[in-house]
Amino acid sequence: MKMISISLAAMAVALLAVPSVAQEHGGHDHGQMGDGTTQSKEFDPNWGGGCCQPAAKLKFPPVSGSGTSRLPGREGEMHGLHIMPGDDWMLMLHGDVTTKYTRHSGPRGDDKLYVTSMAMLTAQKDFEGARLQLRSMMSLEPAMKARGYPNLFATGETAGGEPLVDRQHPHDLFMELAARLDIDVAPGASLFLYGGPVGEPALGPSAFMHRGSAAYNPEPPITHHWFDSTHITYGVVTAGVSARRWQVEGSVFRGAEPDERRWNIETPKLDSWSVRATWSPTANWSAQLSHGFIKEPEATHPGENEHRTTASAHYANRRLKAMVAFSAKNRDPGDTFTAWLAEANYDLSEHHKLFARVENVKNDELFHDHDDPLHDHAFRVTKLQGGYAWTTALGEGPFNLSLGGSLSTYLKSGALDAAYGKHPWGYTLFTRLSLGH
Repeated sequence: MKMISISLAAMAVALLAVPSVAQEHGGHDHGQMGDGTTQSKEFDPNWGGGCCQPAAKLKFPPVSGSGTSRLPGREGEMHGLHIMPGDDWMLMLHGDVTTKYTRHSGPRGDDKLYVTSMAMLTAQKDFEGARLQLRSMMSLEPAMKARGYPNLFATGETAGGEPLVDRQHPHDLFMELAARLDIDVAPGASLFLYGGPVGEPALGPSAFMHRGSAAYNPEPPITHHWFDSTHITYGVVTAGVSARRWQVEGSVFRGAEPDERRWNIETPKLDSWSVRATWSPTANWSAQLSHGFIKEPEATHPGENEHRTTASAHYANRRLKAMVAFSAKNRDPGDTFTAWLAEANYDLSEHHKLFARVENVKNDELFHDHDDPLHDHAFRVTKLQGGYAWTTALGEGPFNLSLGGSLSTYLKSGALDAAYGKHPWGYTLFTRLSLGH
């Protein structure tokens, strides 16, 4: 419960530090950046970006996901607390604190009461023909022990020098410290440069906590290290060309994933690269294809690089947000391990939400003991998960409260029965306090 108090106190301090200025939240129009993506500012939602030309054929341009990724325009903007300290700058504050109880069955099952948290502060300034964003995102999850929390069949990173298996590691204090500059070069098109000591390269779909398809799902995907494990990277530079319906970009970044010292900023490096193309044909659809070379990403696989290829398609309308995705990571030297993911969030009404996720992954990291006969054996595992959330605004302010839970079951090889039981399953209950949504 100490972590809960710390997290709530941090959010309260952040809000108390906000001066009494114009504050906006919820339900306002999208604002349009020159990169063709929308931000939470009360601009004309029909503006197509790039030299301020109207975009009659694309009323809802793509919205920003994590890093420089894009999502369908119908995803809607991220609501939060908007502050206008003057005519030149706009500030946006968004965050959440989620208390969860997770329990998984079987010999490797575990249960835990824990707290996850995230706070984002973005500053935006518009120039004639250009825009500048200063972006930060932080978490108090380092207050959690290095072993994180239960997540059956998940692997990736270490605790006490040992590989984490059936656990989700906590996020770092600094999740993003980056800037983005957009310069208009033609009607509806711009060049952009993004980077900083902590950021996300152009690789994979938007990170799971920023996707509308996973908006209320309390559990991280067990395929996290196939699709979006680079969402916290120490050292990123991305350059690209962005238009209303497409975006092409490339990154150089540090390949090694964050270490166990999660309070600090690690030394940036630029030893890896990636490229990504995104197509947004309508307000309802967006798709990306990306490939990257990652130098020694996992401490548990020293000397092994990774070639990762991902593809994803995102759909959004007023009630439904969905994504399907594929990833193949080829260890060099080593084998190729693939993963599939499909997830969706459906709004039954303003207060009632349903969500689901199906994952299938080939993984050879479930048994790290070299003396175990199953060590280095690859197994295909399927996770089936569904859940419900009830959400409501707290009064007239910007805070929202969500209560809900999810239930999971798994399909696997009988060779895993001794370690996981014949029919492993699990559940998570949660309550989330968010500033915006």
